[in-house]
Amino acid sequence: MKKYFLIALIVAILALAAFVVWGIPYFFQTPLPEAAGSPMGTGTYRAEVSLILEEGTIDLGGTVQTYQVLRVTLLEGEYAGIPMEIDYGKRQIHPEGIRFEVGDVILVSLSQRPDGLLNAYFVDYVRTSALGWLALAFALAIIVTGRWKGLRSLMALAFSLLVIIGYIIPHILTGEDPVRVSIIGSAILLTVTLYLTYGWTLKTHASALGMIVVLVLTGTLAWFAIQLTRLNGTGSEEALFLIQMSAVTINLRGLMLGGMLIGALGVLDDLVTTQSSAVFELHSTDETLGFRTLVGRAMRIGQDHVAATVNTLVLAYAGASLPTLLMFSLNRGNYATLINFEFIAEEVVRTLVGSLGLIAAVPITTAIAAALALYSHRLGEWRYLLGPENSSAGGHVH
Repeated sequence: MKKYFLIALIVAILALAAFVVWGIPYFFQTPLPEAAGSPMGTGTYRAEVSLILEEGTIDLGGTVQTYQVLRVTLLEGEYAGIPMEIDYGKRQIHPEGIRFEVGDVILVSLSQRPDGLLNAYFVDYVRTSALGWLALAFALAIIVTGRWKGLRSLMALAFSLLVIIGYIIPHILTGEDPVRVSIIGSAILLTVTLYLTYGWTLKTHASALGMIVVLVLTGTLAWFAIQLTRLNGTGSEEALFLIQMSAVTINLRGLMLGGMLIGALGVLDDLVTTQSSAVFELHSTDETLGFRTLVGRAMRIGQDHVAATVNTLVLAYAGASLPTLLMFSLNRGNYATLINFEFIAEEVVRTLVGSLGLIAAVPITTAIAAALALYSHRLGEWRYLLGPENSSAGGHVH
């Protein structure tokens, strides 16, 4: 037994050394290129509302709304400490529900007139503290509910953000193929997060293998669907802004494809893990079940899960596109014509391709999990290196 663990330890050390020498420079030492224009947020500063100078109602072309004239004190930048006046609602129609109080911290934009006089304009609220409290409540709820597993899931979430911000985004911005970067990043992201959350178990191995296979399959389906529907990736304003801001040519079609893969990751994580768990629970309940019977019973569980998951995915995309749908309906548009426009067709393809990938995840993960549950003992002494069947199985190894 010691011989097998020694061999596994040597392999792990060599893999770690290779990652330190080649992996870290490639994955996490790619600098972001300079933007062609000014960075977002340039000329925007935090300011505190110190006094309400005037407020009332005004009629702007038939729209009656409230307005306020504020005195604000800049909190940062070269003009920090200087008081300035802002009028909000006297010259432009504003959204409902915005009303300022003394002590509010807001973002303002400064512009200088030809005569040298500075003007300040309201940009948005400073929401950092509120978002921080919400994030803290989320983290505490996860830890209280999931305990140690909840803490590991938070670590997995942090790693996911690290991969997206530290690897996927910089490498795409430097001109690398977005599809390849997205597939590599997604595979690393989900594999590591699965092991962080669920531990070194057969169930996790099955989930990770199923997830990698489904990612490749989904990427292939997405590429075929994009070619079939002749999408070019310019259906969103953000993509057009990216072309203008980036000094490097970015493959927008590949970027759209990569976005489809990343968008399906969260649901894919849930689906492969649940399906793998179902297989191992059925196997532990009745170890006499053969491969076909075990797969058949697990598939019946997966059918219900995938039906609900696909519906969730469709509703999520519909909710994100709701303003567009409302605008089109208001103009008495023809929905048969609507789906031909690039910005709508992208969402349709994204939904259908993501759903096809999720549907494929059920039989693929089920077959892999059933094979590991039934036949992993054939590995002999090497079987112990794969860990228990699941994190609650302790040291139980067949």
